[in-house]
Amino acid sequence: MTKSTTRIRNMVLAAMFAALLAVSGQIAIPVPPVPVTLQTLVVMLAGSVLGARWGAASVGIFILLGAFGVPVFSGGQGGLAVLVGPTAGYIWSWPVAAFLIGWLTEGSAPRLRFWKLMVYHVVWGIAFIDLCGVLWMMFSLGLDVRAALAGGVLPFIPGDAVKAAVASTAALHLNRSWPIIRPRRETAAEKPA
Repeated sequence: MTKSTTRIRNMVLAAMFAALLAVSGQIAIPVPPVPVTLQTLVVMLAGSVLGARWGAASVGIFILLGAFGVPVFSGGQGGLAVLVGPTAGYIWSWPVAAFLIGWLTEGSAPRLRFWKLMVYHVVWGIAFIDLCGVLWMMFSLGLDVRAALAGGVLPFIPGDAVKAAVASTAALHLNRSWPIIRPRRETAAEKPA
């Protein structure tokens, strides 16, 4: 592949994951203050399948679309109000979570084991996202730690564990059976002379 072909392919994959993230938010169970969606699963997949840079880019594209008013957020919402609302801490943590998961998995994707990837997803996916979300809810809603955890973390633990397991299984299968999806770095032959 040439440098431009590799870059175009990576951009297409990032756009596809941004679209998948948008679609996964439209199927929401509105539980105040944080709706239940499959978006954290897609964030974990973006990092573990696309890698650090392109996984974070895919989530960044999604956030930019939402910021410009495209109804990509949970329940068909869009606009800046969502990015400063009670769930903003979760949303803003997503690109960082995708980057961290991607950074940890890059280079070892074909050899990665389920439990190791599951730990990455739980710690750098679920726990990191929940920490950012709870801190923002405490700030934006004036909640104490107990109330923020009760509303923004505890009810979601079983579902989040299932999402991490599904993301781990899917990422392992995608990386092993379809290695071309994993964005690559330029090789020496692709670099301009």
